[in-house]
Amino acid sequence: MLSARLSLGVRLSLLFAACTAAVSLLAGIVFSRASEAHFVELDLQVMSAKLAIFRDTLGDVASPAQLQPHVAQLRQELERHPDLGLRLAGADGQAWFEQMPAMVMPGGPPAFRELQAPLDAQLPNGPQLTLVLDITHHQHFLQRMQQLIWLTMSLSALATALLGAWAARSSLRPLRRMSEVAAKVSAHSLTTRLDASQMPQELRGLAAELNAMLARLEEAFQRLSAFSADIAHELRTPLTGLLTQTQVVLSRSRGLEDYREALHGNLEELERLTAMVNDMLFLAKADHGLLTPNSQPLELAAEVDELLEFYGPLAEEKAIRLERGGELRVQGDRALLRRVLANLLDNALRFTAEGGIVRVRLEPGRLSVENPGREIPAERLARLFDRFYRADPARREGQGEHAGLGLAICRSIVRAHGGEIRCESADGWTRFVIEFPKSHSL
Repeated sequence: MLSARLSLGVRLSLLFAACTAAVSLLAGIVFSRASEAHFVELDLQVMSAKLAIFRDTLGDVASPAQLQPHVAQLRQELERHPDLGLRLAGADGQAWFEQMPAMVMPGGPPAFRELQAPLDAQLPNGPQLTLVLDITHHQHFLQRMQQLIWLTMSLSALATALLGAWAARSSLRPLRRMSEVAAKVSAHSLTTRLDASQMPQELRGLAAELNAMLARLEEAFQRLSAFSADIAHELRTPLTGLLTQTQVVLSRSRGLEDYREALHGNLEELERLTAMVNDMLFLAKADHGLLTPNSQPLELAAEVDELLEFYGPLAEEKAIRLERGGELRVQGDRALLRRVLANLLDNALRFTAEGGIVRVRLEPGRLSVENPGREIPAERLARLFDRFYRADPARREGQGEHAGLGLAICRSIVRAHGGEIRCESADGWTRFVIEFPKSHSL
């Protein structure tokens, strides 16, 4: 369509021009009709006044013979008004006197307006007077006015189109600025922002949203870059170990037991790599909204008790006391929620000193796992759920099977259930809190 190929500025200019032309045309038509009605009213007033004069002059005339003494007076009166004509006819329609007006304005067919009335208002069937008024000059005036209306409408539309184009171009300058900023955005320049304070009121919201989008893109790109670096780091260590161990084993002939031991070591590293890749695939699936939990009623108290029993031997080795308090029924996926609880309990046990305590609290719509430990700085709490992130940089090496994906998986599972998970750290306690939505709480 043609409108789709026209720029917004051109469309606005044409719209302004069309609106101005329509308003000018409507105003011109109204003025023209009003002028025409005004001239008709004036003409009727003039002819009515002359009709009264002629009636006074010819009031006793009843035949052509009685008219003769008044002819000179009639012609004298008509000469004073060259645009006025008179016709006097008897009751039988025969003309007794007739003098038509001379053409006042040459150059076109004349136009007349007539007024017919009985000579004696009391005798409607008696002699008839017909007044004829030349209105050619009125018609010429109306024609010139119509031409002026069309000229004014055309010039107004043209002027409005030009002014509209200028105004539209000036008003759309902020949009062009947005386009320029968007064109500059790339992976290497995500820090560009729009100055919303210089935008019109109507575009400030859009500018703020674009700035927020750019900020999110910048943050996501930074996280992606960090994620790529973390993946390379996490995969490099086990792959380097596998490569080194294999090279050492193959450097010379060895006994069967040495080969068996080397293969067992490689198997452990491969299992860890497999677990890491599976976790990454799980997170990728969650990021694309492909994680669809099964929904069934669950007694989380029973699930927690089973997990506490499972982790009991590990807790006994470190003299850590495990506690559970409260009840909570939810609608969710048993396997996925058990994975969340297992990750949280595993973290709590790893970072709780000997002789400490790990508590699991169940409340309506809420579950928390807490343990005593060193306070985590506030600026790191939100990043705990990032992939491969560890609050203590010193713990990045030598974590064995712990690759830093557990809390990211927990967040993905909780969000798939419509809830949220957060970490609180204060007064020597670290607490992970899960908030379930009301629709999932029973």
